[in-house]
Amino acid sequence: MKLYRLVIVLSLFFLSCDKKTKVEKAVEEIPVDIKVERFDKVFFETKPEDLAKVKKQYPFFFPAGNDDSVWLNKMQDPIWREVYTEVQKKYDNFEPVRQEFDVLFKHIKYYFPKTKTPKVITVIAEMDYNAKAIYADSLVIVALELYLGKEHKFYQFPNYLKQNFEERQIMPDVVSSFSYRNIVPPTDGSLLSQMIFEGKQLYAKDLLLPEYTDAERMGYTPEQIKWCEENESYMWRYFLENELLYSSDPKLATRFLAPSPFSKFYLQIDNDTPGRVGAWIGWQIVRSYMKNNSVTLEELFKINAKEIFEKSKYKPKK
Repeated sequence: MKLYRLVIVLSLFFLSCDKKTKVEKAVEEIPVDIKVERFDKVFFETKPEDLAKVKKQYPFFFPAGNDDSVWLNKMQDPIWREVYTEVQKKYDNFEPVRQEFDVLFKHIKYYFPKTKTPKVITVIAEMDYNAKAIYADSLVIVALELYLGKEHKFYQFPNYLKQNFEERQIMPDVVSSFSYRNIVPPTDGSLLSQMIFEGKQLYAKDLLLPEYTDAERMGYTPEQIKWCEENESYMWRYFLENELLYSSDPKLATRFLAPSPFSKFYLQIDNDTPGRVGAWIGWQIVRSYMKNNSVTLEELFKINAKEIFEKSKYKPKK
């Protein structure tokens, strides 16, 4: 009997591996060749008298209402020129990142066949950490000044933000932007709906970034992922006992979903927690739903939170 069970377990294991291999083989066959334009180089290497040519070539980077002096000052500002120098040191050869874009968009086109292959444009923006990588229908814009490495001297930001200023976070940030544009937004303001909304974009990273770790997908350190795994049942019990799941109190998003140094249970453990634990729990609910239901990633993006939660059979690990 034991031998029979072992044979079944091994068969299921190899079937699972074979299925994964088939998916990855199909992904590899998808023709994708991402083109990259280095607007950061174009802008900072343009002579002031040639600014008009750059504006004509890239009109979307020059909104109406701004005098040319704004752009000329940035071109010649010593601080921004130092930023440009540091960006070129790290990304003079962008080919390895471009190849990662190829792999990512092969996966995106596998799961979303109608997706257009975009052009990637690199920029040096305004150190806006809310817009590090932006996905639009035909463009992906990457602000390279925010991917120089968390210890870079330029960064006067709190650690919970700086830890994601790494090259390895470019692809997860692009997937987040892609997902937010394609997931049907919640129909209510409940904490649960918002958790599952965040869980969907994190689950997308499971499929679109299969070689990445959970920490990289979430933007956590390995220690923060471990904390969530070890305290999953405790957090879930807290949400249930305090009747938070169906509450539409706007403060809950700030406490459990927004980027922050820690989550706010208003308990002694708070300083030990990572921020955004509600998003992590939402991810586990969506993972459980996908394990127990046969739907595509594209379909998942359209299913409402109530149905996902009810059919997820979610039970936190103890």
